[in-house]
Amino acid sequence: MDLDSKTFREFGYAAIDYVANYVDTIRERSVLPDVQPGYLSELIPDEIPEEGEPWTKLMEDFDKHIMPGITHWQSPQFHAFFPTGTCYPSMIGELISAALGIIGLHWQASPACTELEVMTMNWLGKLINLPSEFLNCSSGPGGGIIQGSASETTFLCLLVAKSKTIKRIKKLHPEMSESEIAGKLVAYTSDQANSSVEKAGILGSIKMRLLPTGEDGKLLRETLIQVFENDCNQGLFPCYMVATLGSTGICTSDELQVIGPLCEKYNIWLHVDAAYAGAALVLPECQHLLNGVEHANSFNFNPHKWLLVNFDCSALWLKNANDLSEGLAIERIYLKDNENVNTQSPEYRNWQIPLGRRFRALKLWFTLKSYGKKGLQAFIRHHINLANLFASLVDQDSRFELACPTRLGLVCFRLKGDNKLTEELHNRLMLRRNIYTIVATVNGQLIIRFVVCSRLTTEADINFAWNEIRSQADELLADGGKPQLNGHSLNGANLNGNGHV
Repeated sequence: MDLDSKTFREFGYAAIDYVANYVDTIRERSVLPDVQPGYLSELIPDEIPEEGEPWTKLMEDFDKHIMPGITHWQSPQFHAFFPTGTCYPSMIGELISAALGIIGLHWQASPACTELEVMTMNWLGKLINLPSEFLNCSSGPGGGIIQGSASETTFLCLLVAKSKTIKRIKKLHPEMSESEIAGKLVAYTSDQANSSVEKAGILGSIKMRLLPTGEDGKLLRETLIQVFENDCNQGLFPCYMVATLGSTGICTSDELQVIGPLCEKYNIWLHVDAAYAGAALVLPECQHLLNGVEHANSFNFNPHKWLLVNFDCSALWLKNANDLSEGLAIERIYLKDNENVNTQSPEYRNWQIPLGRRFRALKLWFTLKSYGKKGLQAFIRHHINLANLFASLVDQDSRFELACPTRLGLVCFRLKGDNKLTEELHNRLMLRRNIYTIVATVNGQLIIRFVVCSRLTTEADINFAWNEIRSQADELLADGGKPQLNGHSLNGANLNGNGHV
């Protein structure tokens, strides 16, 4: 049943208390749930109730049935994947956005929805020192927009690159049909790129080449020249390149100053995927990662990863936003907006795949205003310092080795020796459920990825995790490296198999 405002206040206050208490006591919960697949079907009825139930019953059932099946992504013991952002100001922004319930499909539908997004994207672009030509406030056609995920932006920019390339080749070869040209398009990325890049190629019907990288996980200039020349000589049309800043497996970054000029030479759209590492650009000491970004056509990172904003909030900037809007614009009489649309009130519906738009800018605005530049910088530096602390602990134990340099908040380590030792160590950690990590492979070696994720993480949490890892290594090596549980599945992912949101 619907609630009156009095009951809503009671429900809301109780929910806020529940959330605050959850955060305050999150260390008391095992980061991984102790349930089996299908557990919930045994606790929840198969049919909707005939009569509505009071909110007290909803909260009781949530705590009793749903919460036991939750993996606690905000736990200081969560060190898997990459961070998923959240903070109290962002939560409140999300709550108010839900209450307003607006669909910002054009300016008139809710002027503040569009204009706050323009302003916050300018704030964010300036915060990470993105070249001004990418911003809405520039004199050129550049601009930024909030999308749902980095996966969406990679696919979206691929579609735009595909359309532009087909038009360009059609002018050069009018005898060719558009479908014939489309069948000869090729896209590129590295073998370290996120799985969503390969999926974008599938969805966009373009062959995506996963190019080999050097020992440091970066694309090599020689490799790019060779593959571009080979494809051109075979009558194919290079179309789209995705460079990575902060790869999923080992957080390596491609050198844009190397890739960019080559993409310009071969008329290839360059998209930069900085989903995780982009947040580190708030730090002056990380600005070197942006070297060469002026060659890019589009740039994306996720504030909902490492910048404390709740999912979903993915920031995309384009050097020429007209490339996006011209390829996606569909006009109907019911979508006719005012006559004063400009860079301060762009038709964002034409910059994305769906028509409807949530008021995502509100939670971003709340977060940026609440923390400020210095607060965000302190937060990122804190995580990097914690990662360096963990790396130093690993380095001091002769049984372990760092598999690659520590980058930002990620540490990749392993037990020395056969991969089976690291595999069994990880299996034991997952069985105990006290910390959550995943595995990857680097140069044929199995590694454990340890990421500082939670905004609540302290030095004490790092020491807790290391003591957990070290104690299980003690037992494993005392047992002669024998499996603790035969047939236990490895709870992790291959370096090239991790997806991001």
